[in-house]
Amino acid sequence: MKINSRTELYGVIGDPVGHSLSPVLHNAAFRQTAYPGVYLAFKVRDLAGAVQGMRALNIRGLSVTIPHKVAIMPMLDEVDEQAEKVGAVNTVVNRDGRLMGTNTDGIGAVAALKTAGNLTGKRVAVLGAGGAARAVIVGLQQEGAEVMVYNRGTRRGRQLAAELSATFIPLDEFDGRGGKIDILVNTTPVGMLPHTDALPVRAEYLDSRLLVMDIVYNPLQTALLKAAGERGCRTIDGTAMFVHQGARQFSLWTGLKPPVAVMQDAVLAALAP
Repeated sequence: MKINSRTELYGVIGDPVGHSLSPVLHNAAFRQTAYPGVYLAFKVRDLAGAVQGMRALNIRGLSVTIPHKVAIMPMLDEVDEQAEKVGAVNTVVNRDGRLMGTNTDGIGAVAALKTAGNLTGKRVAVLGAGGAARAVIVGLQQEGAEVMVYNRGTRRGRQLAAELSATFIPLDEFDGRGGKIDILVNTTPVGMLPHTDALPVRAEYLDSRLLVMDIVYNPLQTALLKAAGERGCRTIDGTAMFVHQGARQFSLWTGLKPPVAVMQDAVLAALAP
């Protein structure tokens, strides 16, 4: 990668951010396409200062992660309909000094799921009621899927379902057997390091006809995906959504077709023991 006065600067802002694989993802894409860009990770606590710095330094694009996805919205010149629906921004595009915010999380989840088939009319159980769940639900509904929100906390689950015109069901009532659902998406942190043996639902409820996706990607094969695979389910690991949301960011920033396979390989290599 050649860095000179014509190199365009991109990055991810958050706190913490040292664990982020976004630099691996995007720098691989820049190299593959010979795009003159470099992508860095910035630990940011002063969000207003970071946004001002983006303008002053002409940073061309930013990924936004916890805890800034909501707080950054009023600081931008424009927030598109997708981000408004999700209620959070994970991507900022600098268009000649005008900062536009969008959200590619739901788009990434949909792109990952569509590798296994059409989503129109599918019945999808989404586990969780946080920001990731909201983004995934919005994306699924835009594809014509019927969404059911399963969450341990009743108040939060009901609220999210009501806001997005979805169905709420308490998590302890989950039963994936009997063809009631087609797809299961886990947006909770259950199964993430260090609690890698934890399951968000009981293994015996994973019907073999289900397509199961877990957005957790560390570990790559979560307990949920292992249990689903053992019961004959098709599975999609957490890198798929991460890569596809990043691919959408890449295309928004550069106008180029993202090298998705190269981006996926780079992330998998970084996760390899």
